[in-house]
Amino acid sequence: MPSKSSARLAALTVAAVCSAASAVALTSPAHADSVRIHDVQGTTRISPYAGQKVADVPGIVTATRTYGSSRGFWIQDPTPDDDPATSEGVFVFTSSTPKVAVGDSVTVSGTVSEYVPGGTSSGNQSVTEITKPTVTTVSTGNAVPAPTVIDAKSVPAEYTPAGDSAANGSINGLPLQPSTYALDYYESLEGMNVQVADARVVTATDPYSELWVTVKPHENRTRRGGALYGSYDSQNTGRLQIQSLGATADFPVANVGDTLTGTTTGPMDYNQYGGYTLVASQLGTLKSGGLQRETTRKQSRGELAVATYNVENLDPSDSTFAAHAAAIVNNLQSPDIVSLEEIQDNDGATDDGVVDASATVNKLIDAIVAAGGPKYGWRSIDPVNDQDGGEPGGNIRQVFLFNPERVSFTDRAGGDSTTAVGVTKVHGKAQLTASPGRIEPANDAWKSSRKPLAGEFVFRGRTVFVIANHLNSKGGDQGLTSQYQPPTRSSETQRHAQATLVNAFVKSILDVQKNADVIALGDMNDFDFSGTAQILEGDGELWSAIKSLPKSERYTYDYQGNQQVLDQILVSPSIRRGCDLDYDSVHINSEFHDQISDHDPQVLRFRP
Repeated sequence: MPSKSSARLAALTVAAVCSAASAVALTSPAHADSVRIHDVQGTTRISPYAGQKVADVPGIVTATRTYGSSRGFWIQDPTPDDDPATSEGVFVFTSSTPKVAVGDSVTVSGTVSEYVPGGTSSGNQSVTEITKPTVTTVSTGNAVPAPTVIDAKSVPAEYTPAGDSAANGSINGLPLQPSTYALDYYESLEGMNVQVADARVVTATDPYSELWVTVKPHENRTRRGGALYGSYDSQNTGRLQIQSLGATADFPVANVGDTLTGTTTGPMDYNQYGGYTLVASQLGTLKSGGLQRETTRKQSRGELAVATYNVENLDPSDSTFAAHAAAIVNNLQSPDIVSLEEIQDNDGATDDGVVDASATVNKLIDAIVAAGGPKYGWRSIDPVNDQDGGEPGGNIRQVFLFNPERVSFTDRAGGDSTTAVGVTKVHGKAQLTASPGRIEPANDAWKSSRKPLAGEFVFRGRTVFVIANHLNSKGGDQGLTSQYQPPTRSSETQRHAQATLVNAFVKSILDVQKNADVIALGDMNDFDFSGTAQILEGDGELWSAIKSLPKSERYTYDYQGNQQVLDQILVSPSIRRGCDLDYDSVHINSEFHDQISDHDPQVLRFRP
């Protein structure tokens, strides 16, 4: 899954840019003498007039977009037909600032186009548009068609039909069934004036002035106000992205559990960063839900506390060190061992061959001390330059922090960026051939991806093996609103291969010492119900401890209105059977607009 701070075009500006490279070229029917908007939209996702010129299509201007590269306006027919599958609204792409105003009655002549946000290779659905328009204003000051109300009753419980096997799984050519499927319902409103009321925020405002609400307040609600993504068949049909046609400075700064009270009204759009979107000409008033950051409990003297925390491309130039330190000391209560993901090298994204990250790590350690925490020790292995993926030049890697007053690290020479760590038997116990060491760094499964870092720790005389992971991201996967249903998750092929190697390494430890305490943790970039998690768990070699929580608390990340698990701590049977395992997903980031990382840290406490 791409980081929310990844470079991208602002979503507000790209929803409807027309280009030949991303248009769907289709054979069109003969020109009709009198075409209305519902004729242009048709009863499938693709216009029956795609690629053809239409003349004098009438409508009332409902909204204008006067900024960015997708300038134009929406029109809606005030005299709808009686077919709920045919939208009565359409976007008119002008490329320059439109010269019409809301309330104008116009006729539009131009070419019908199906624009695919993100390009056809993205798998996204298309937006029906009229391009290269000639616009005639018939009258001004007309009433805008009343918005269609989107609420819990109007949105179907099923998310999407299965794609047409004869069309590579595409739903584009299927007749819309808006009373049966949520995606069909939203598509039947494409370009129309729509409205939500008193909608709860389920993904906080992001840097691109967008947020997500739900129109189904009881749909998979989590304890703190979000919507849980609990399976591949539980997409949360009530989710809807909200953007604004107004100034971004006026956009509400919301957290999960807040509410947009009153009505939020505007045209239904579709963009590559989340699909169906209400682009608001009128925004509701934000009411705070009072959400507070969580604090976990302090481990007892006999408990070992192990945490994982993705600090999101941390490098010495960042301004978040004090905040990360405060989170580790106060919210996580200074765990004994912390696996950090996305530690960058000393000059961050500068691609100059530097791979050493000592300045980054020591700056964080000093900040932790300044926040009242322990003077952590640390271990890591520098990657080969530009071989571990992530931001080019950043050389992200995993790092172990450990509190030397509570736990010791067993150093064993031989571990480097290209040497595979192994397992030997010494005095009847499992032992790593190198500590720290990397798991099969030359294997193709780790191409352009982070290699797991393995280390031995000792707590109160007991050895604990810890494997820090940052598996292949979800970048490149088709979105939930893809035209292909079910969407293709291409990234999991590599992730499955990686999970297979991690499980095999854990098994090699347990084959030597059945009762070994082994922890595999980190940003697994996949769900607790995923194939990746199943492969990691194997035949019981590991178990994802987040499953010890109630379902409504199982999330570490919030993406497009779905709270989900990406970060996991998996444990070997000896830890699971100890009956003293205590797990906490500490929600300090994912639900907040002012997050310092897009991941919530996880903490495991147990008695080795």
